[in-house]
Amino acid sequence: MAKPKRRYICQACGSVSPRWQGQCPDCAEWNTLVEEAPQTVFSAKHDLSSGGRAVQFVSLDSPVALPQRRKTGLAEFDRALGGGLVPGSAILMGGDPGIGKSTLLLQTAASIANSGGMVVYISGEEASDQIRLRADRLGLGKAPIRLASTTSVRDILTTLGSMDAPALLVIDSIQTMHSDQIEGAPGTVSQVRGCAFELIRYAKENGVALVLVGHVTKDGSIAGPRVLEHMVDVVMSFEGERSHQYRILRAIKNRFGAVDEIGVFAMAGAGLEEVGNPSLLFLSGREEPVPGSAVFPALEGTRPVLVEIQALTVRLASGATPRRAVVGWDSGRLAMLLAVLESRCGLSFSSAEVYLNVAGGYRLTDPAADLAVAAALVSALADRPLSAGTAWFGEVSLAGEVRPVAHSGVRLREAAKLGFTQLHGPDGAAEKVEGLRYSPIRLLPNLVDRVMTGA
Repeated sequence: MAKPKRRYICQACGSVSPRWQGQCPDCAEWNTLVEEAPQTVFSAKHDLSSGGRAVQFVSLDSPVALPQRRKTGLAEFDRALGGGLVPGSAILMGGDPGIGKSTLLLQTAASIANSGGMVVYISGEEASDQIRLRADRLGLGKAPIRLASTTSVRDILTTLGSMDAPALLVIDSIQTMHSDQIEGAPGTVSQVRGCAFELIRYAKENGVALVLVGHVTKDGSIAGPRVLEHMVDVVMSFEGERSHQYRILRAIKNRFGAVDEIGVFAMAGAGLEEVGNPSLLFLSGREEPVPGSAVFPALEGTRPVLVEIQALTVRLASGATPRRAVVGWDSGRLAMLLAVLESRCGLSFSSAEVYLNVAGGYRLTDPAADLAVAAALVSALADRPLSAGTAWFGEVSLAGEVRPVAHSGVRLREAAKLGFTQLHGPDGAAEKVEGLRYSPIRLLPNLVDRVMTGA
């Protein structure tokens, strides 16, 4: 009989190698190659067709009451979650160091604890006294939160098994947890995946809302194996610049709600404060119109947000290579828009440096921002300010056409609410809003004419 061949499977990316190596050649993770038993031996030793217990099936229209969401006490957090915490759900929250993840979760834990729910807060990075000190600074020192500082998942689950199941369990952070059944230091792929699996299983079996805090890599993505994001129900990203006061809580994955909802917070001395109208935050300081500034009514889920787009062009000497710098928008889309302006409108950006910024550190993904960006670029190139009280929205095609976008009525009403008197957008999106005049634009050359004439 031929000797069965050995295979080594990477536990991070699933690639197959004929021999063991310290580093996976595909994903570059270390110590993730594990030998797989030959198929014949595996089938003999791991026959799972019998010996288990019967699984009970439940019908979709079962009369059993559905789980009720629990409010966090922070309306912006509830909005991003889709209405509140679902019992038995697992939430993974990532964000840059110092952005305010622990502060947000501590405020949420205090709110739930003060409303009668039992909350367990496990920290692997801070001592219990350090958390108490931070809670006193935030004015939450009287909240009946059960604090502990440990990194052993076995100790955590043993303790939780000897008490009533809490309403909320916070693990800060999952990269510091370790299991004595798994080899490797805390933070390795196998430890993170194994610890998260045990904690999520406990949460599902006992109806506990579990929040796992995750570290992030240099590029801002959540650290650890990607399978961790598949294991949880909700993946949230806490974004913002530490130099700015605002923070945005964004749902990247949500099995119980929409993924395009956001919650907006402002960092203050007493912790995070909710921002009910974020448009006022992103439009602050617009006393006089200046060249290269355009207002865009963005849409995040069901929430309209008016943001300011700023553009600057600098003429260079002949032969110099111009630079394009973008903050808060897609650089590839800017290159496309500059090409359309040159090809369809006859404007020359080839000898000018172009800088584009979304004010307040806001990040735009809405394609309806094309027209506002184009208006800001033309205004900066011509050194002519746009009309005061004017906003712009619409998607620009490669042919120079301004295409319709979704939810134009919501954008118009938000602009009118903040005192804007005129809105430029695609043809056919007109909706009568009191106090607001809508001016459709069919082609990009029409936009250039309006900027030049100040219409």
